[in-house]
Amino acid sequence: MLLDTASLYFRAYFGVPDSVRAPDGTPVNAVRGLLDFIDRLVKDHRPDHLVACMDADWRPQWRVELIPSYKAHRVAEERPAGPDEEEVPDTLSPQVPVIEAVLDALGIARVGVAGYEADDVIGTYTARATGPVDIVTGDRDLYQLVDDARGVRVLYPVKGVGTLNLVDEAALREKYGVDGAGYADLALLRGDPSDGLPGVPGIGEKTAAKLLAEFGDLAGIQTAVDDPKAKLTPTQRKRLTEAAPYLAVAPKVVRVADDVPLPDTGTALPRGPRDAGALDALAARWGLGGSLQRLLTTLTT
Repeated sequence: MLLDTASLYFRAYFGVPDSVRAPDGTPVNAVRGLLDFIDRLVKDHRPDHLVACMDADWRPQWRVELIPSYKAHRVAEERPAGPDEEEVPDTLSPQVPVIEAVLDALGIARVGVAGYEADDVIGTYTARATGPVDIVTGDRDLYQLVDDARGVRVLYPVKGVGTLNLVDEAALREKYGVDGAGYADLALLRGDPSDGLPGVPGIGEKTAAKLLAEFGDLAGIQTAVDDPKAKLTPTQRKRLTEAAPYLAVAPKVVRVADDVPLPDTGTALPRGPRDAGALDALAARWGLGGSLQRLLTTLTT
């Protein structure tokens, strides 16, 4: 089980009231919400391995160089010497180090790799997996990894942290008309304002799905543009031709990496805390109470 950790703690932050606070009054709604979420996931799915995948760089420079608008609207501060600072709610930012410390004390593998997003870490673990994989994320970008033949599916939270949609290839075909492998092509054609991806002007989700059904994949569509006999309307041909520079670079930006240099980290689900003393101190300092205790009970039973 691979957790898109930032996606999940953002959901926890907005799904749990900020009246959930530490003894000193500091909000810990994201911390406790994430612990409750992990507890529910482990109870319901009992994974053998669990990795909290992190954004070591939420906006990698290699993606920005290809598409400068990539996530540009989320930049709070540009940093020439390192990753730009992401715009995050004031009361969420201080909770992230607490989340990291709690995961480490529990012994839940926490993996981020410099120069890559959590999506890329997830993509690489998925590519290396020899058995079924559940990816837990509120980010549709990871639908591209869904693969029934390999047992790769996405668990997508739809209400707070309690209700999940199970996304397999049947679900993708029903909603988008593509399978997992086709989702990245659909996404780059359609564009995604939340990621600063312009897409092809005039090519929305339904048109993109029809083009992919007709021509197979992005390469097939690009071949059709140069074929006067291909079933493209003049407007579609014109738009795709004009978007050629974008289409030349978008696949590298949109598709998650599957060759990230992952650290040699044990990923087995812990059966007890790695550092009980540190965990006790964190529980007392941040008032983690029942959320942490429930997860500990789940891990040890």
